[in-house]
Amino acid sequence: MKNAWNVAVAACVSGAIGYFVGLQMHSGGAVGTPLRAENRAAQQAPLPPGSEAVYKVPVGAAPVKGDPEAKITIVEFSDFECPYCGRAVEVVKQVEARYGKDLRLAFKHNPLPMHPDAPYAARAAIAAGKQGKFWQMHDKLFEANLARTPDGLKPDRIDQMARDLGLDLDRFHRDAESQEAKDQVEADQAQARSLGATGTPYFYVNGQRIAGAQPFEQFKLIVDSALKRADTALAKGVPRKDLYETLVKDGQAGPPAPPPQAPPAPQARGVDLGTDSPWIGAKQPKVTIVEFSDFQCPFCRRAEPTIQQILETYKGDVKLVWRNEPLSFHPNALPAAKAAMAAHKQGKFWQMHKLLFEHQTELSDAKYEEWAKQIGLDVARWRKDKESPEIASAIAAEARYGTQVGADGTPAFFINGRLISGAMPFETFKPVIDEQIEKANAALKKGVKPEKLYEVLVAENVRSAGQVEQQVAARIEVGNAPVLGPKNAPVTIVEWSDFQCPFCGRVEPTLQQLREEYKGKIRVAWKNQPLSFHPNAMPAAEAAMAAHEQGKFWEFHDALFKKQGQLSPSLYDEVAQKLGLDMDRFHASVQAHKSAAHIQADMAAGRTVGAEGTPTFFINGKKLVGAQPIDAFKQLIDAELASAVAKK
Repeated sequence: MKNAWNVAVAACVSGAIGYFVGLQMHSGGAVGTPLRAENRAAQQAPLPPGSEAVYKVPVGAAPVKGDPEAKITIVEFSDFECPYCGRAVEVVKQVEARYGKDLRLAFKHNPLPMHPDAPYAARAAIAAGKQGKFWQMHDKLFEANLARTPDGLKPDRIDQMARDLGLDLDRFHRDAESQEAKDQVEADQAQARSLGATGTPYFYVNGQRIAGAQPFEQFKLIVDSALKRADTALAKGVPRKDLYETLVKDGQAGPPAPPPQAPPAPQARGVDLGTDSPWIGAKQPKVTIVEFSDFQCPFCRRAEPTIQQILETYKGDVKLVWRNEPLSFHPNALPAAKAAMAAHKQGKFWQMHKLLFEHQTELSDAKYEEWAKQIGLDVARWRKDKESPEIASAIAAEARYGTQVGADGTPAFFINGRLISGAMPFETFKPVIDEQIEKANAALKKGVKPEKLYEVLVAENVRSAGQVEQQVAARIEVGNAPVLGPKNAPVTIVEWSDFQCPFCGRVEPTLQQLREEYKGKIRVAWKNQPLSFHPNAMPAAEAAMAAHEQGKFWEFHDALFKKQGQLSPSLYDEVAQKLGLDMDRFHASVQAHKSAAHIQADMAAGRTVGAEGTPTFFINGKKLVGAQPIDAFKQLIDAELASAVAKK
């Protein structure tokens, strides 16, 4: 899911990536450029964006360690299989050592859907807690997480941990499989969802939020801020036993409302149906939905009930066409797609499709064969087809085609060409389908033949979307953005980006190659969009804009992306010195947050035109989302160059 929060991050690319992008831990120092010696003591480093708000996070029945009347309570939502949660363990230990008796920790479970062993690990920790060993099991589970061994957090490995802890194994197994343990995990997950804690780890420090495995310096800023609030409350006479509840009782119950945005322009593409794509539904549909999907993507699975509801609600009017787009970071996605397409060769695609999604956490070669037998396939023929170059080539071609037409993540649905990205609810699909049925009825009355209906409606939707895109393009201004390339270039690429976003870093070599291949024909304008869960993104943006004041933005830009994993004030100083910047002027700009208004204006403009994530590009106003391959850029650039020639 790559729209809204699916771009950088959320379809599955936002699922695994939407969950994990920006949650990496960096070795950089505190937020903000280092102050000159005489000013350091007098200045207070600013809190990271988004951490000022206080959330109401009840501790409830969560396992707790530390003084129950501590000044600081940290509630962590975590996942024992998440690598970033594992990295955060050492930082939490640093926090414990630094704040001692002033600190208590509470742990809540949020096993993510792409981590198949996480739910059992969560229940195992709960079961160990029933025998007074929660934190000991917690430590062992994270030790295994960090070791990244093949047996990882498999039940046999966890059983050995239970033995090592001297647990009663029979009781441990009963408790781990009990409905009570499952309910506790579900309750924690429900609370995480209600707070907007969609990934892991998330920490709430007396209600102030920290997203991701941030460095100790980041924790220290927020813990110190929370400690001051606690001391103020105690000075006013709040009893220690009531301190935490008092500090969070007026906090937000859920995530803040998103800022107002103009509705995104509808996207439409002329998507073909493939030569032998599996389909289900109406034989002569008024609405054809082409779905690009991945059998291992948790969001694709989440969309399945909605798709079934659509097919039942619009029986006789809607046809669903399946196209494969197995994502590279889902190791079981391609083998599962091959298994399904081999079943398709025997007319049993949808039966295999159903089993793959119903048992998504069990995907394996052994299971595919078990299910092939279960649905009555000729297994020998199925095995041969599954491993055939023909099926492998067809799936690879479909995945490439999906990227070309704008299926940037999974699932992506094209409704008579109109794009809906991600596992959206039925209510999102309904108005689009109803509108398309009305258009279909009107076209049929005008004499359009049913077999031509899809082609006609797609063309109309593409034309209408193009008109809206032109209106959006008119609102995209280069303004005073840093620009590289000639002012009179026939193609302008406006990029909304974030120095800490790994996808922004990944696309940089592509942009450099484009500048070389289209020298003199394209110009690139940079717009800042530092995402809130990237703690180094805003300081990096301010440092880059300070360099821009001295005419060195692009050199600074290139240096930051080359050392993206090392973003820190010391790096900014190092780069500034190498570029020969006036360091007093550079520091003065950053310390005064001189570019903050410019950066905020960039972000607001991005929201207005639909740049919801990073990177987002507008090529002469035509939107391209994500770290796309170079061919996706060339296709748009070449079309714009051809159009410019035609106009002459």
